[in-house]
Amino acid sequence: FEPSRKRPLPAFPRRIGVVTSPSGAVFHDICNVIGRRWPLGEVVLAPTLVQGDQAAAGIVEALSALNSERDIDVIIVARGGGSMEELWPFNEETVARAIYASRVPVVSGVGHETDYTIADYVADLRAPTPSAAAELVVPDRADLSRQVSGLMVTLSGWMAGHAGRRRVN
Repeated sequence: FEPSRKRPLPAFPRRIGVVTSPSGAVFHDICNVIGRRWPLGEVVLAPTLVQGDQAAAGIVEALSALNSERDIDVIIVARGGGSMEELWPFNEETVARAIYASRVPVVSGVGHETDYTIADYVADLRAPTPSAAAELVVPDRADLSRQVSGLMVTLSGWMAGHAGRRRVN
């Protein structure tokens, strides 16, 4: 849980691993957010159960599978809201240890804003929802485009001023 061991997220991730159920709305929502904000990112699903007796083992296995791939830049562990019993796999020690052992940063997007699990505390970053997790792991291309445009205007002005000063001398 120590804040000093939390790793920063990559600024421009190319491959985003997602640990969640392939059949729920969560994966679809994450893909939509990433596709809208950062279409250069590739989403890699590690499918697993996210509730029930077998879920913790599946989450651990999915994290391990993503960590065995060389070029995953960040991992989102996600599940939609539910009762504490439904979210319980994210409180299991095996899941906490797998998140802690991950070689790449992990963002937890489990439940809704008021839901907290042990996975949230162990992860490098906690998001209040799965969609918010997707927003946190990728930049917004529209914001980047505005920043680049601003820099181009600044550079253009600097170059014009510099060229004008050189002509006078």
